[in-house]
Amino acid sequence: MISEGISERDKKHIWHPLTQHKLHPTMLGIKKAKGALLYDESGKEYIDGIASWYTCMYGHCNDYILDKVHQQMQKLDQVVFSGFTHEPAVRLSEELIDILPGNQQKLFFSDNGSTATEIGIKMALQYHFNRGEKRPVLVAFEEGFHGDTFGAMSVSGLSVYNGPFEDFFISVERLPVPNEKNIEHLLKFLETRLAKGDIAGFIYEPLVQGAAAMKMHDAKHLDRILGLLKKNGVLAIADEVMTGFGKTGSFFASDRMLNKPDIICMSKALTAGLMPMAVTSCTQDVYDAFYSDDIGKGLFHGHTYTANPLACTAALAGIELLKSNEIQESIHRITEAHKSFDKEIKNHSKVASTRQCGIIYALDLDVKMERYGNLRDQLFKHFMDNGVFLRPLGSTIYISAPFTISDKQLHKIYDTIKSALEAL
Repeated sequence: MISEGISERDKKHIWHPLTQHKLHPTMLGIKKAKGALLYDESGKEYIDGIASWYTCMYGHCNDYILDKVHQQMQKLDQVVFSGFTHEPAVRLSEELIDILPGNQQKLFFSDNGSTATEIGIKMALQYHFNRGEKRPVLVAFEEGFHGDTFGAMSVSGLSVYNGPFEDFFISVERLPVPNEKNIEHLLKFLETRLAKGDIAGFIYEPLVQGAAAMKMHDAKHLDRILGLLKKNGVLAIADEVMTGFGKTGSFFASDRMLNKPDIICMSKALTAGLMPMAVTSCTQDVYDAFYSDDIGKGLFHGHTYTANPLACTAALAGIELLKSNEIQESIHRITEAHKSFDKEIKNHSKVASTRQCGIIYALDLDVKMERYGNLRDQLFKHFMDNGVFLRPLGSTIYISAPFTISDKQLHKIYDTIKSALEAL
C-alpha cells in the first residue's frame, strides 16, 4: 500500500521542465481539475489563471469534450497516419480550414508546439531548396520563443533557455519588435538586407510574444513588415501556438493583418488541453513546391502519434465550442473585465506598465526582479497561498484564464494581484 503523497514520490524519479531541482526540489501534487479550478492532494483549490500554459481554454475536464472523446475511444484509438487516414482527421482538416485565414489550404499534423514550429521552419527552408534557390537564413524577432527542439531553439531569442546550444544553431538574424518609433528605420534596414536574396523565412509570434513576458506589438506595424518580406519571396511563418484559438479576440492573431502568413503553427488550445497534438498549415503555393515526381522533394517528417484520432476529436469539440455564442460572449466578457481592472490598477505606484490583447492581460511591476529569482518565487507563493495559480515571468504578472472562468473567480485573481502589490 502506498503511504507517501504524490509530491514525495515524485522526487524519486521525475525530472521536471524548466526546473533547477536543487533549488526547487518539491512539486505540488494536483489530484483533479474541473472548470477553472485545480485541486491539490490536500484538497486545496486554485483558480487556474493561465489555463495551464494556455491550453485548457474551455475549462478543465470539459464534459462536452470528454463525452466526444469517450465516444471516439470506442471506435478508433490510434492508427499509423502514413498510408492511412480516418474520419476525425479529415473532419478536423475541414473545420480548421474553415476558421483559418483564407489562404491556408494544407495541414501537416504533429504532436506539440515545438514540432509545429520545427515543421514550419523545415517547410520554409525546403521550399526554396526544392525550387533551386539557396536561401539558408531565417529571420526572427528578438526575445521570440518558438520551442525547445533544435530548429525552434535556433529561431528563439531567449538565451536563458538556449545558451548551451547556440553553437549548433541554424543561421538566424533577429529584428526588434516593431513600434511607432522604429518602424520606418526597420523597413529601410530590411529593404537593404533583403537585396542579398538569402532569407528563406520569417518566423514570428503575431501580436503577443508569450515567453517574452507577454510583450505586445501593433498589427499595423507587423503588417507592413510582412508585406515587404512577402514581396521579396520570404515565407511568413506565424507561430500561433500560444495566440491561436480566440485568445487575442479573433480566431487567430493573423486575422488582424491584411498580409496573411504562408505557414501557421498551432498547438496548445488546439486540443483544449486534453490531448497532445499540433498542426502546421500552409498555402497551396508552399505545398506545390513539395509536389513532385522526385521523392526527395517530399517533406519527410513524421511522428508516431501524428493525427491521433482521440486528439483530433478533442480538437473538433474545442472548435465547436470556440464558435459557439456562449464562448464568444465569454471572450467579450473577460476582455471587458480586464479593461475595467486595468483602469483600476495601471496608475498604482508599483505598476510600471500594463497591456492587453483580447483575454491576455499583463502588468509589469516597477520592481527589479530576476526571471527565476527569489522575489519572483515569493510573488508566486503569494498567489498560491491565496488560491490563485499565476506564473510570473520575472516582474511581469499575466492572466490568460479559461474562457469559462466565472466573474467571481476572475475578480479573485484581480484582488490577489492587488494584495500582492501591497505586500511587495
